[in-house]
Amino acid sequence: MNFQHLARLDLAFSLLCLQHKFNQPVAKISRCISRTGDGHLYALLLALGWWFGQTANPDATDAQFSKSGLLAFAIELPLYWLAKNCFKRRRPHELSQLIRLTFTPSDKYSLPSGHTTAAFLMATLIGQFYPPFYLLALCWACLIGLSRILLGVHFITDVLLGAVLGIACAKVAMSLI
Repeated sequence: MNFQHLARLDLAFSLLCLQHKFNQPVAKISRCISRTGDGHLYALLLALGWWFGQTANPDATDAQFSKSGLLAFAIELPLYWLAKNCFKRRRPHELSQLIRLTFTPSDKYSLPSGHTTAAFLMATLIGQFYPPFYLLALCWACLIGLSRILLGVHFITDVLLGAVLGIACAKVAMSLI
């Protein structure tokens, strides 16, 4: 695969998403959506799962949602950190002067998107343990990924790899619990 070609497509897609007259209002909405993926909501959901212990999945036992979530994040965080520091992919604003940041990202590198990874990890767990809420959780995870692109801090491939990593970590954790 030609990675330079992929990088050019990534940048072209980012520019398409970020160069329109509605960019500022979209950035405000995207920032609000992105903040829901900062981690506080995950901690709250895992705590509620631990506290109440009931799931909509008849095969699940008490607190499996929370245990799976804690294990999944314990798997995901080192993999995320390792990937960021191995790939050292620059963020979109570093590659084009046409992309302006509306805030400072929490870390230096772009690949994978940590917000997207965590959102898809949580959506996968919700789908397993609370199936009636899966579609809502999946839509929310997709919105978080999209918000990261619309904020100019990630490329689409960062988001896609983040989604795959999040789903994989959740699946591994569920298989071990």
